[in-house]
Amino acid sequence: MQSELVAKWQQVVQKIQQDFNKTPDVNAILFLIGMREFGMPRAKFTKEEKVELMHIAVCRLLSTSGFYELEGIDKDGWPHWKSTKKLPNIDMLQQETFLRQHIIEYFESEGLL
Repeated sequence: MQSELVAKWQQVVQKIQQDFNKTPDVNAILFLIGMREFGMPRAKFTKEEKVELMHIAVCRLLSTSGFYELEGIDKDGWPHWKSTKKLPNIDMLQQETFLRQHIIEYFESEGLL
């Protein structure tokens, strides 16, 4: 299972490398997912908006496991999520693996891989 996760993660990284000509880390991938989910591309975002985009990505990713639910979209087009169950208490390495699994699932379900 672990080797399958590593192989699929490499597919995600390679896809982004091909599209953007840069090697992404998890935060960069979260930012890209947040921009995609926001759905209103712009050339520039403030630092606070970038953090919000990453939060949107995490909520969207973890919504597939029932941790978040979309409450709605505000007048400026920003999605708002509510927590629906407590996140597991796991260490940093497990958190990154947990996020990577959800990122892989997102890329597969959205037809990006």
